[in-house]
Amino acid sequence: MTVSQGPSLESMLALFPNPAYVPAVQMVSADAVPQPYHQLLVHTHHMTVTVEAYYGQPVNVRVLMARLEGSIYCRKILLSLRDSGQVVQFGIVRIDLDCCSAAVREAIIAGQTPLGRILIENDVLRRIEPTSFLKVRIGRSMADWFSVPEGAESYGRIGVIYCDGRPAIEVLEILAPLPASTE
Repeated sequence: MTVSQGPSLESMLALFPNPAYVPAVQMVSADAVPQPYHQLLVHTHHMTVTVEAYYGQPVNVRVLMARLEGSIYCRKILLSLRDSGQVVQFGIVRIDLDCCSAAVREAIIAGQTPLGRILIENDVLRRIEPTSFLKVRIGRSMADWFSVPEGAESYGRIGVIYCDGRPAIEVLEILAPLPASTE
């Protein structure tokens, strides 16, 4: 998968600075992302849909922090499985609300529904473009959220979501550590 220029890891983490969750990160190529992370990250689909398909159940969003500055809305979130509450993904998003309809803006700011589901349910023409892939050593706060030991290894991605042809959303998505694939 060829990736273009997107937001930097530093710019995404700077939206909500906190050394307790900042992981040790190494940029890797898409080909270096092992299974099962590869199937979950190296694609052009919403993570909401991908994670729900992998776990076989819907996810809920929990907004840890959010802020609105003009038309730019940023939030730090966790996605958790609806049935068990298990946290399966950490994310940070920066959204240009000027690229969204009033209904989409309201749903995003309400913080009750995962972003991918909002865009899909509102028929927003979208294209997801991963721009970087990450090998992550989980920091203290993430370890607590994911219920894993500090220093556990996982993978993530940075990307841009284009809405109606405009770059509207920047995302950082880090998956909870998963068992190694036997494929």
